[in-house]
Order: sequence, then structure tokens, then C-alpha cells
Amino acid sequence: MGDAGELAAYVRARAADADGQSARAAADYARALNGAPDNVVIAIRAYRAGLQAGDTALVEQARKLLDAADVGPRDTAVLALAQALSIGDRTARDAALARIADGPLSFLAPALRAWTLVEGAPDRALAVLAAAPRRSVGARYVTEARSLILIAAGQQQAGLTALRAASTGRNGDFSLRATAAQLLAARGTIDEARLLFAGGEAAVGDAVLRLAAAEPMTDPARLGIARLLASLAHDVAEGETAILAIALVRAALILKPGDPPALLALAQALAEEGASAQALSALDQVGTDSPWFAAQQDVRIAVLARAGRSAEALALALPLARADVGDATAHRRVGDLLMASDRFADAGASYRRAIERAGTGAGWRLYLQAGGAFDRAGRWSDAAPLIERAVELAPDEPVALNYLGYGLLENRGDRARATRLLERALALRPDDGSILDSLGWCYFVTGDLPRALPLLERAAAQSPDNATINDHLGDAYWRAGRHFEARYAWGAAKGVATGDDEARIAAKINGAPGSQ
Repeated sequence: MGDAGELAAYVRARAADADGQSARAAADYARALNGAPDNVVIAIRAYRAGLQAGDTALVEQARKLLDAADVGPRDTAVLALAQALSIGDRTARDAALARIADGPLSFLAPALRAWTLVEGAPDRALAVLAAAPRRSVGARYVTEARSLILIAAGQQQAGLTALRAASTGRNGDFSLRATAAQLLAARGTIDEARLLFAGGEAAVGDAVLRLAAAEPMTDPARLGIARLLASLAHDVAEGETAILAIALVRAALILKPGDPPALLALAQALAEEGASAQALSALDQVGTDSPWFAAQQDVRIAVLARAGRSAEALALALPLARADVGDATAHRRVGDLLMASDRFADAGASYRRAIERAGTGAGWRLYLQAGGAFDRAGRWSDAAPLIERAVELAPDEPVALNYLGYGLLENRGDRARATRLLERALALRPDDGSILDSLGWCYFVTGDLPRALPLLERAAAQSPDNATINDHLGDAYWRAGRHFEARYAWGAAKGVATGDDEARIAAKINGAPGSQ
């Protein structure tokens, strides 16, 4: 580095990075990089901080340095493509496409290449898609791109037919249909565009058409590629791939500044990285008049909940789950938030409304969630029929079998049936610690200690920090006359137990009462 000031800037940037202050980190990394323009260590940190902070200039400066040194992450090629398209540099565009085709995002290459050809050579664009592998991770993106490119090329009916085939019912279909509607509107086929949002979505369809009218289509390729990148970002905006999602949406926003699908995916990825304030700021750019406003509200609720702001999340979610407007997803989301707030009975009621809304589409997991909520509220009579229905819908699902079997055992139900359910669950999932504990405890309660102990020991070995499992093991050891080991197991349970459970287990240790 050139001087002490630049070194200090780098140190400050690292500290800001550690504290999640990406904007401050980006500013200090920029100063450090300016002082050491060939330092790839600073460049890679500056690149990541710039992506998170949305500092386009820093990202571009760092990207060029990393690419020149051939040490950049593969996602820099997507940003290079966006920059090349934004300035009309065909040589840089083709170089970026070649890098993408040779890297981990190669499955996107056919769709990206096709979009770059759509204006001047639509037949070649379709040929590129036709030659793409049909059974690959990128098959869906190719299929969706084909439907949109057909529309952009003026083959509306073929495109609409392909669009219907590409639709899967997943949430991303909305953006696919909205993109198709914008392309149709650009070609003056308003009626066909409106039909994509018939029925209850008519108002949303009108908003899409207003957006299309307000933003005349000058380059369908930029829209198509931006939406493609946003779609992939939405799919990978979790876990270790969140930073990739951020790179994808930053590229999308170069091509289509302020595009709502990209902003939504950006917010999801930023929240995953712990940058909730930036995520909410991204969501603020999707206004109430946007066709994506309902999706914005969904993402905002998720971001608030992830940030520990559950009261705000619930306040936003409740109006969306009113009896007259809320769909199954809205009621289920409220149930999730109420569970996180330990409002178990209210959560059960919300899940039950979600079941009513879902009708025959309510799956076993939703029934199990509803039953589990009522069980935790101490209302087994309400819980049991829901859990029974979950097992009826999924008779080979170990989680449902385990829950019902253990619930019957704990609530003075049919012990013989509980044993059969739990044995069936363990046969289906023989190494599941929770099921090992349930069946071991069942054998203990029914007096079969020789079969109980090995299962409880296996469960405790798998989950040494589980209070319930260690408590059960302590009781089994005590009944077997192994009092030292019993106190050791109870001690392990007490160390992680809370509230009344901690006091109850402490009483066992001090009073040596046997099983309680």
C-alpha cells in the first residue's frame, strides 16, 4: 500500500465488514484500492463489499483488476456481460458470454446467448435454445427464455403456447407472465397481454400494462436478460449462494435499473447476509403502484422476521390474512410468525384457516403444523384430529408418524398404537435421533427397559445437547440401577433446559426420585 492512510483505510474497511457496515466498508476499500491498484487481496474484498453496498463504480474497478489477473470469481463474467450490453460493446459481450459458458454458470449460457441475438437474428436465437441440453439444471431457464423470445420475435401465438407449457405454478411464474405481457404490449397486442392476468389478477394485469406503457420497450434483450438473472438470483438467494445472488441482481440492475424482480431478489439475498437495513431499503424502491407490490410485502415480512423484528412482521402480515382476502399462504405465514412469538393457540387457529383456504390442496405438513401448534398450546383434543389427518395423508412420512405416536403416549392415548406408529417411523428412518428417543421412551413407559436403553443411548449420542433426550435417558438409567450415569444424563439435560424443565430436572438430581 502506498501510505499509512491507505493502510488505515483497509483496516477500517475490514472492521466495518465485520460489523456488517457494507457502505462504510466499501468507501474505505475504495480508498485502499486506489492506493494499491494492483492488490488482488484488497480487490476481492472491495468487490464483495461493493456488491453488498451497491457501489457500482467500486465493483467495476475491482472486477476489472480481478479479471485482468485471472483470479476473479466466476460471477464477474455476468457483471462484465451486463456492462458490455449497457454500452453496446459486442467484443466485450462475446468475451463475457464465452467466460460464462466455460464456468459454473454455463447452464445459463444458451439463454443469455439467445437473448443477445433476438433483435438481429431471432431464428439464430431460437436455434441456440433448440440446441441446449434438455435435461440439465438450466432446462427451465431455456424453456422460459424460448417462450419470451418467440413473443419478442413477433411469434406471439407460439410464444403464448410455450409460455403455458413453461408455467409451473411456482411464485416465479408471475414475473414470467409479467415479462411476457410487457413484450406483448410493446408489440401492440394488448388484449393478449391482458389475458395473462385474467380473473382475480385483473388489477395486477392492469398495473403491468401501465408499467409497459410508462417504460417503452427499446431493447427486449436487456429486459429478458435482467429478468433471467433475477429469476436465478431468487432461486439461489439462500445460504452460501446468497453472495452469488447479489452479483446476479447487481448485473440485472445495470441492465434494468430499479426493476422490481431484481430488487426483491436483492432484498432476499441481503437479508440472508445479515444486511436487513439494506434489504428493507431495496424493498422501499418497489412502490405501492408496482405490480410486484404484493410480492414486496411478502419479502418485507420475511426480512423483518429474519431480523428479529417479529412484532413489525406480524403487524404487516395480519391485514394480508384477513378472512375476506387472505389466501392459504398468508394465513400460514401468520401462523409461522405467531409460533415464533410463542402464541401457539393463535398460530393453530391461523394454520387451521390456511387449511380451510387451501381446501383439497392442504398437504400433510400444514395439518401437522396446525396440530403441533395446538399441542404446544396444551390443547391435545384440538391437535389430535389434525395430526391424525396428517398421517392419513402421508402414512409413510416418519415425521408425522413420530409426532402422532409420541403425542398419544404423552396424552394417555392408545399405547399399543403409539408403539406401532413409532416402530413404523423408525423403520422408515432408522438413524433419526428424535424418533429413536420417542420409541425408546415408549418402550420405557410400557415397561420394556431392555429395548428402551439402547435406543435412548443412541439418541443421546446423536443429540448430546437435547434436554428431553438426556432427561429420558437419565430416567432409564435410574430404573436400571445405574444411578451415577442417571445423574450424569440429568446433569447434561439440566445444562441446556430452561424454565420449569430446569427446576424439575434439578429436583431429580438432588432428590434421586427415579423416573418422574
